Amino acid sequence: MFTGIVEAKGRVASIEHTADAVVLVVEGAEVLTDAHHGDSIAVNGVCLTVTTFDTLTFTLDVMKETLDRTSLGALQPGSPVNLERAMRADARFGGHVVQGHVDGTTRIVAIEPGERWSVVRFDLPVELAPYVVEKGSITLNGVSLTVASRETDTFTVSLIPTTLDLTTFGDASVGDTVNVEVDVLAKYVEHLVGPRLAALEERLAKAESA
Repeated sequence: MFTGIVEAKGRVASIEHTADAVVLVVEGAEVLTDAHHGDSIAVNGVCLTVTTFDTLTFTLDVMKETLDRTSLGALQPGSPVNLERAMRADARFGGHVVQGHVDGTTRIVAIEPGERWSVVRFDLPVELAPYVVEKGSITLNGVSLTVASRETDTFTVSLIPTTLDLTTFGDASVGDTVNVEVDVLAKYVEHLVGPRLAALEERLAKAESA
């Protein structure tokens, strides 16, 4: 589990393409100080497993399912990436519950720079819309953020200078594709309550037609 508090900006050192996967080598010394084989590290919000590492770089296997669902397939050598190690049980919980299981991608449609912060507007995919609420939590490229506003087909977040300095959003451009993980609590609520509401609506419809 993660919290969406990015620890470092890393850089893609190399990419090896195979028939149905990618071997990704990432530079990120800051997240390797206590690394072990098999550790989980979130790369742009995607939970991946460390297969090998040294003091400067670590290697990750990225399977086709992950490439299909995320923006990792578009990475190139030199691409900057947001990095976060899995949360320790005795650490502060600075963001919100983040699994590193990306639900989809979105696209930056506008950036409004301000004197002290930037407002970034994103497309709102139809399949993710039910889980995105104003002032709710959302994870974008591994960064825990608050939804500032929500329209029918777009939403915005406000980025403070610290976020712009410490994450890849400082170099973001209109048209960039971004990984999205919605609040897992919203998904569980829908899973538990949705069928009951549907059953209630069905009973009410039958009662009205009787």
